Amino acid sequence: MNHQPLLEKPLRLIQITLAVLWIYQGLIPKILFQSTAEIAIWQSMGLELALAKICVALSGMIEMMFGCTFVIWPRAILIHQLNILGLSGLLLLIMLTNPLQLTTAFNPVVMNMAMISLSMLAIQLLKLSQASS
Repeated sequence: MNHQPLLEKPLRLIQITLAVLWIYQGLIPKILFQSTAEIAIWQSMGLELALAKICVALSGMIEMMFGCTFVIWPRAILIHQLNILGLSGLLLLIMLTNPLQLTTAFNPVVMNMAMISLSMLAIQLLKLSQASS
């Protein structure tokens, strides 16, 4: 049985949700309103304030570009695998550089685990879609 039509809407919702979240995370706290927590992460790696701010902005642009990949290549399992790997790495980075951030409301654990779960669901749906076509 072809499940393709049934899978399209949830897959599209996941892709758009992940794209919006990555674009938002790149634009708002990194480019438009540079978060002191984001700057502190770069400074904890030994960068001066000015260079840390540049790195925050650059990482924001990379996050926005990555967010666009979910829309450009909506059927690419690799994008979701990279998402899971990247979010796990970012969570580990926060654990090492600023573990107190993990105790705040709406902290990286909440956001990263939700986004990882969406990618895990997308991978399952994409594999099911490939098997049924």
